[in-house]
Amino acid sequence: MTPFVAALIAGTLVGLIAFIGFGSLFIAKTRLARILEGVVAFAAGGLLGAAFFNLLPESVEAGGPTFVMTLVGIVVFFVLDSLLWVYHCHGGHRLHGEIHGHGSCPIKPVGYLNLMGDALHNLTDGIVVGSAFLVSIPLGVATTVAVAFHEIPQEIGDFGILIYSGFSNRKALLWNFVIALTMLLGIVAVFVAQPYVANLTLYTIPFAAGGFIYMACTNLLSEIKEEESIGTRAVQFAFFLLGLAVLWLTKGLAA
Repeated sequence: MTPFVAALIAGTLVGLIAFIGFGSLFIAKTRLARILEGVVAFAAGGLLGAAFFNLLPESVEAGGPTFVMTLVGIVVFFVLDSLLWVYHCHGGHRLHGEIHGHGSCPIKPVGYLNLMGDALHNLTDGIVVGSAFLVSIPLGVATTVAVAFHEIPQEIGDFGILIYSGFSNRKALLWNFVIALTMLLGIVAVFVAQPYVANLTLYTIPFAAGGFIYMACTNLLSEIKEEESIGTRAVQFAFFLLGLAVLWLTKGLAA
């Protein structure tokens, strides 16, 4: 087996982690809504953890324009968020063949933003895995296992964000898997144009970090603030800290 084929198989196997939310298909909507209260808070902690414990330190170590590109990421995601609200959530627009009333928003922008940010993150993971397989297959396998452990908590959060945004369970699973496969693009890019791809990550990694920071702080944490029940807030805060803790524990695995 060639290193390229082995890398593609590894990337596909990691992509299957996206189906971690499969069990939600068999959970009643009312119960799923209660579960999402914790998952959204966990996702907020996970996004901030991924940005501050993984992506930003990696970018600083690589010597890229970390802070400039992080700010660019925040600004770009803010602009996209604003445009999505105007286009998808302004009253009276036709979406998917249906007319929605004033102020309705069938799919919240954070869902689309999360897909974009996660695609960039998976692309950089693919570059890491592909580069490892170029050195040797054993190193590639070890790197793949590390990335997989790192991806598990992130995929849980990503799935929760999509459900919270208005995606159906099946569509959330499908899109989570499709975006997970962008890792294969990173792997292919490494084998096709290795010298150029290495420089590209100097920009994509901090850009993705900026997007994650924006989504966590503006879209997800705001939901926790609006919760009126003190008990529910306490539970959500605990899940938020859990998201941070899990990403802290896995921070070095994908490096």
